[in-house]
Amino acid sequence: MHGWHFQSVDLRLRSVELAGMRASGAIFMGCRFAEGIEEALRARGALIFPTLPNIPFSTYRGRLYTAAELYAGIAGTEYEAVPDAQIYQWTLQDGHGRALDATLATAMHDHAISAVLDGFLDDCASAGKPVAGVMGGHAAARGSAGYAQAAQLGRTLAARGFMVATGGGPGAMEAANLGAYLSAYDAGALRSALRTLAAVPGFRPSITAWARAAGRVLDDFPGGADSLGIPTWFYGHEPPNLFATRIAKYFANSIREAMLLARSGGGIIFLPGAAGTVQEIFQDACENYYAAEEAVAPMVLVGRRHWEEELPVRALLSALANGRAMAEKVHVVDTVDEACELLGP
Repeated sequence: MHGWHFQSVDLRLRSVELAGMRASGAIFMGCRFAEGIEEALRARGALIFPTLPNIPFSTYRGRLYTAAELYAGIAGTEYEAVPDAQIYQWTLQDGHGRALDATLATAMHDHAISAVLDGFLDDCASAGKPVAGVMGGHAAARGSAGYAQAAQLGRTLAARGFMVATGGGPGAMEAANLGAYLSAYDAGALRSALRTLAAVPGFRPSITAWARAAGRVLDDFPGGADSLGIPTWFYGHEPPNLFATRIAKYFANSIREAMLLARSGGGIIFLPGAAGTVQEIFQDACENYYAAEEAVAPMVLVGRRHWEEELPVRALLSALANGRAMAEKVHVVDTVDEACELLGP
């Protein structure tokens, strides 16, 4: 078993097989063994990482999250009691940032999430489903024109064969995941969902009411299309949206940002946003600046006035791209339909 890695595997019925194999160099993380097997494996040279005590999450996850898991119990209890909120509260405990056990737990959790996310995205690539990133601020309220625009964008991208990926939060991120989810239904479903959600425009003052409104949409339209959300407990005051069917939630925001931007090989559409979206624009620009010509992905900024006047990033982007392979991949448009055309396929 030298070089083998086992992660979150129940091996209680595999004692005979484990006893008959060379254990030196094998790594077991968060696995379950029959009595006496763990000690025997360790004595034969295996490296075994145990389950850490008093941690409200699995440090060795073998799968991505779902909204049903993060929001378990939301129909009958307040948000503060669901797993997502409980994990966030754990991160706020005194001394959390300096405690070795907490540092190890979050680092190993994020490593596990990255491994599972890589596998999911590799499967998307094998299925001919390129990843299209949609970035935008959390401030877009349900019921607003901007929210509806983002939802239509997600729907169109998913219908064209893209795996829609967002930061997994509220606002424009939620809208894009909603649109992708409802691409499995006719256009009337999206209109109906937008009306339902408009009754609770945002997650303030009540995340509970905000989440339950989303739950009503999921009940009305079960089994929607897959999309990806990559949120973070670093911004734990912003809850993850319920419309991403695959959720890769991280503790380290820097890793989360890097994964979201680097793996959106089909291109990224940037909807109007503020500081966080601006950061993502230039982080993506840096990747494209140094990328090989064939690896440069489209960058499409939606909203000329926003990106040329209110937050004039266009001029700096154009200057940066001048003479580089990315120059022909940077676009500023006014509509989501134009943006979709620039991503193809």
